[in-house]
Amino acid sequence: MPFAPFDWIDDEARRRAAAGLVRTLRPRPAEAELLDLASNDYLGLTRHPEVTAAAADAARRWGAGATGSRLVTGSTALHAELERALADFCGFEAALVLSSGYAANLAALTALTGHGSLIVSDAGNHASIVDGCRLSRAATAVVPHADPDAVRKALQAHDGRALAVSDSVFSVDGDAAPLAELATVCRAEGAALLVDDAHGLGVLGEGGRGALAAAGLAGGEGVVATLTLSKSLGSQGGAVLGPARVIDHLVNTARTFIFDTGLAPAAAGSALGALRLLRREPERAARAREVAGDLYGRLTAAGLTAVRPDAAVVSVRAPSAEAAVRWAADCRTAGLAVGCFRPPSVPDGISRLRLTARADLSREQIATAVATIVASAPSGVS
Repeated sequence: MPFAPFDWIDDEARRRAAAGLVRTLRPRPAEAELLDLASNDYLGLTRHPEVTAAAADAARRWGAGATGSRLVTGSTALHAELERALADFCGFEAALVLSSGYAANLAALTALTGHGSLIVSDAGNHASIVDGCRLSRAATAVVPHADPDAVRKALQAHDGRALAVSDSVFSVDGDAAPLAELATVCRAEGAALLVDDAHGLGVLGEGGRGALAAAGLAGGEGVVATLTLSKSLGSQGGAVLGPARVIDHLVNTARTFIFDTGLAPAAAGSALGALRLLRREPERAARAREVAGDLYGRLTAAGLTAVRPDAAVVSVRAPSAEAAVRWAADCRTAGLAVGCFRPPSVPDGISRLRLTARADLSREQIATAVATIVASAPSGVS
């Protein structure tokens, strides 16, 4: 037989095509051609002149790259300033900046668990949490979505070190986790609580300080947060926030921190610029929530099935994966960019359009977006 080690890839591609699950890259131009309800730029800061100027200033002063891992040459005074600013803004003792939110979740989960420990993970958690659980070598119990009692039962069945992990706002439907109840369960069972606040920072809490601040849990001894700088802050990178001894432990043990090149100075600078702007304009957080509520109200009034948003994500149900892809493509043709979530990105197998509210959207833009979505809806949508 001829040597053809990758023929299996063709078989996989045919199966994806038959299931309507083919994914493609669409490089976008520098200047926006579409009304954007697909990105995670919740506060409209990624192109804000103050934020881009902070990125440019940081690149000019510190260079284009961090030049090495954080423990070698990749830590700058700028990184330390960002860590202090994030911890202060979100209400935690200390913070550690990494190259992405994905890396932050892997760092926290692998460094805070291990052989003999238990991770209790919500069924709706982001893929980075799922991968962190797999890499941790800990036993993992996946429990039903947003079910503190299931978390309690899983913790009670384990004797030893344990950690419960949940998104604060789930990226598929935009619903919020019952953080106060989860924290109560964890305290009662002696477990740590790790919360990915990627979709809460900048949107929830006073002035956008995040879901943990909103729930009164920020800075708690048994509470650790991860977040990304690439959504509300319009930059790139991630961070872990928590007690100082937890952050020190990650510096010494987290492989995605130790062996990864540090965050580029431009990204650190722009995130700092965005934080300063958000402190000065805290009303942006409430505006993002207001836009999400407006989108939801208009869509449901038009007869579409949407999930009531707890933050800035609005999910609209589609009848099938193929219909979701066609719906999103028709919206794009009409000048509107929307997200399209299909299996395996959706844990319940239900395909959706995923809309992201932005604080800088006008009422006219909201009305245009809703009209486009309704007019493009495939048959079978209700």
